[in-house]
Amino acid sequence: VWLTESGGGLVQPGGSLRLACTLSGQKLEYYHISWFRQAPGNDRQKISCINYGGDNTYYADSVQGRFTISRDNAKNTAFLQMDDLKPEDTAIYYCAASMMYYCKEYERRYNYWGQGTQVTVSS
Repeated sequence: VWLTESGGGLVQPGGSLRLACTLSGQKLEYYHISWFRQAPGNDRQKISCINYGGDNTYYADSVQGRFTISRDNAKNTAFLQMDDLKPEDTAIYYCAASMMYYCKEYERRYNYWGQGTQVTVSS
């Protein structure tokens, strides 16, 4: 069982990217999903969460109103739509899946982590 992130890249300020997080080997519908990011020299930051039903979401203040989390359980994939990107959004973005816990900070509350995808916002 593993998680794979995709969709990162280089984008200009004000641009958009859509990250995908695909679970292989099990059904995504059994898991709450969180997105984290880590910029160089900074701690990993939790930025968004969605519960397994998709009817409960969380956003950090830094991304509220610009990022949208969603999931398509039929495709075994969760998404993070990122709009109006800013240079301070530059980081490696990770998704994590937890069967038991919703939207926790502690990394050991998650069953699976992806390998990360780089997002760079620069002109």
